[in-house]
Amino acid sequence: MPELPEVETIVRSLAPALRGRTVDRAELLFKPLLRRAPRAGLAVLAGRRVLGVRRRGKMALIEFEGDLALVFHLKMTGQLLLAARGAGPPDKHTRLVVRFRDGGPELHFRDVRKFGFLVCVSGEPEGACPELSSLGPEPLDLPLEAFRRLLGTRRGRIKGLLLDQTAIAGIGNIYADEILHAAGIHPETPAGAVTEAEAKRLWTSMGSVLALAIEAKGSSLRDYVDAEGQAGGFQFFHRVYGREGEPCLRCGATVRRIVVGGRGTHFCPRCQRKRWTAGKRRTEKQR
Repeated sequence: MPELPEVETIVRSLAPALRGRTVDRAELLFKPLLRRAPRAGLAVLAGRRVLGVRRRGKMALIEFEGDLALVFHLKMTGQLLLAARGAGPPDKHTRLVVRFRDGGPELHFRDVRKFGFLVCVSGEPEGACPELSSLGPEPLDLPLEAFRRLLGTRRGRIKGLLLDQTAIAGIGNIYADEILHAAGIHPETPAGAVTEAEAKRLWTSMGSVLALAIEAKGSSLRDYVDAEGQAGGFQFFHRVYGREGEPCLRCGATVRRIVVGGRGTHFCPRCQRKRWTAGKRRTEKQR
């Protein structure tokens, strides 16, 4: 599933191509894609000018004049692509086509597995769209002290906290594993057992890993490409994710894979040692 760096890359490649253009019409090719819309459906987009394109969590937003916005969640295989108008009919996996009055590139939403969704909202998106209003803060905007407080209020494991979109928005399985490895924290560590020093390392790693991934334009493992169809390059810099059985690039120990909260989890047993047991979860301060 595209995570924060991938969606940010898509948004950055879409914004200059769409901003200021006026919609001719939107053609919904797969009706279940659209969860909610005004009574007129996507016909309300006709004649509207694109004001901007941005990201919130793992979702991409296209905002139009007249307080209207499209909110896309790509889920597993969703792609937002620019396609030359008149280049031929959309392929069988294209679920939405948005055409513009200037005759320039169209916007296509393509989704092989059909898990992605679209919401068309009227008004301020974060207030009008529950999928947005339920999200936690952006990790790149989260102050250290707020992050420390967040850790102190949670009983679950740290990997689960990083994946919880209501706690921190945008991090998924790839970057949770990479962030925890960079911080040297075992993925099963209880969030409340993270020390102040570990919290600072984790917060710093969260910012640095996500920033590097955005710079590399995300991780292309299966379906992800940007709006111009270009793959990302951060998969070549993964330290643990997808590297089960290979040597840790920091210490040489064998990278392991376990399941945490139903998610495959990669870590280095030497760099990310357990320092607690299930029945003895004391912090270093309590020792």
